[in-house]
Amino acid sequence: MTLPRTVAEVLSDHVGFELECIDRMYLNVYVPQLQFARGLVGYVHRQLGLPVPSTAPLAKITDRFAAEMHQFAGRDGIPWVDFAKGQRKDDVMHEYLAAFEAAGRTEGVLFIGRAQEKTGLFRTEKRRHADGVSYPWIVKTTGLVNHFYVYAVDGDFGPFFLKFCSYFPYNAKLCINGHHWAQRQAAAAGIGFQALDNGFAAAADPAAVQAICDQLGPAHIDALLRKWLARLPHPFTPADRAAGYRYDISILQAEFSLTQVLDKPVAGRVFFEQVIRDNLGAGRPEQVSLIFGRTIRRRGPHPTPGQFRTRVITAGVTPACTWTTSTPPSSSTTSTGRPCGPRPPSTTPATSRSANGCTTCPPCGRSASPPTGACCASSNSATTRSPEPPPSTPSPSPSPPAAGPASPACPSPPAAATHCCPHCSSSGSSQPDSPAATSASSPPSCAASPQSPPGKPPTTCGGCAATT
Repeated sequence: MTLPRTVAEVLSDHVGFELECIDRMYLNVYVPQLQFARGLVGYVHRQLGLPVPSTAPLAKITDRFAAEMHQFAGRDGIPWVDFAKGQRKDDVMHEYLAAFEAAGRTEGVLFIGRAQEKTGLFRTEKRRHADGVSYPWIVKTTGLVNHFYVYAVDGDFGPFFLKFCSYFPYNAKLCINGHHWAQRQAAAAGIGFQALDNGFAAAADPAAVQAICDQLGPAHIDALLRKWLARLPHPFTPADRAAGYRYDISILQAEFSLTQVLDKPVAGRVFFEQVIRDNLGAGRPEQVSLIFGRTIRRRGPHPTPGQFRTRVITAGVTPACTWTTSTPPSSSTTSTGRPCGPRPPSTTPATSRSANGCTTCPPCGRSASPPTGACCASSNSATTRSPEPPPSTPSPSPSPPAAGPASPACPSPPAAATHCCPHCSSSGSSQPDSPAATSASSPPSCAASPQSPPGKPPTTCGGCAATT
């Protein structure tokens, strides 16, 4: 037996069943005229007959709608569920659906749930004219209000839910599953198939099932909405609907499914392994920028923070390839983007600017931060040079400083310990902020004294007179 070696070979030679269908769809249900403040004012004027526009009269409609929803549940013996915080609504639905199907029922309301969620709504606020006279003003805002979830089973669409907001303008959401619709249509047409929880695993006539999936369109979805709006409590009266305040529908989110069933398990393993192997480089910055549309900068003053990597995860027998980016923990940095702290000896001038407030050291005129380990410099840029060895005798370690211009008196350092002062960032030498300090030919003026070991008295830095 010859095994496929590429994804293309698997998909071209080892697919036994293939089906493309609309999967889940999440749709907006709304009254177009009531999605802005002027539409609400017109509704209050024309439908409610009130001269002053305000959201206060709408509270009566909210109370009536909520009461009718409770009466509907009590009259038909429909369970009422108050969702707890963090509770999965789909898990509750599956419990009621199992009992519903066990009773042999094919259509009806499973239960009505209530949950508080944030949504857009209108409020009235008081404003004042220039002369101090107040007037009401309607604004659109957001609020945490009750929502009613109506979980039901339709004879054509199967399980679905319709969620109503309990506040004006009473927008709703409709969630359907195209696979469930196609399964019920295939069963009605007498086509044998093996159903999955959310799709088809096999079909006696794949072409006929594909033709059924292709038929699902806006007319079917709109008919489902009108059918159940007529059965459920409605927030708007018949007079409102006759005046044109009727629900419309639009797509909020749509998922489309391509089901491909392979002929052998080994073909599936080859498929996943090849897909993972082909995408192992997707965690690299240049590939991440292609996938996520980000501009990845590895160099320059503002590089993109974080790590970019690809991980191969195998849970049971299902492999997965994930791409992650992470942001490193924050740390103090200089204006050039390098971490603050004592710098190692260097033979080239280096300029650093402190991001924190610095105080001035009176003896040497340099700026020094409190002893926190962070770097410091003067309020302007300060340049420091480490000791340079004589040209005739190069040496890897710094040599004693040569005589230079007049500077504050500094004690000679012990021969055994040259170190970096954590306050003035000098390494073996420092100079005050002066024009002479930026000259490459100016020799260093003093050396830093060693840090005191634990348990011994502190010593004084000769460069900035700070205690270490």
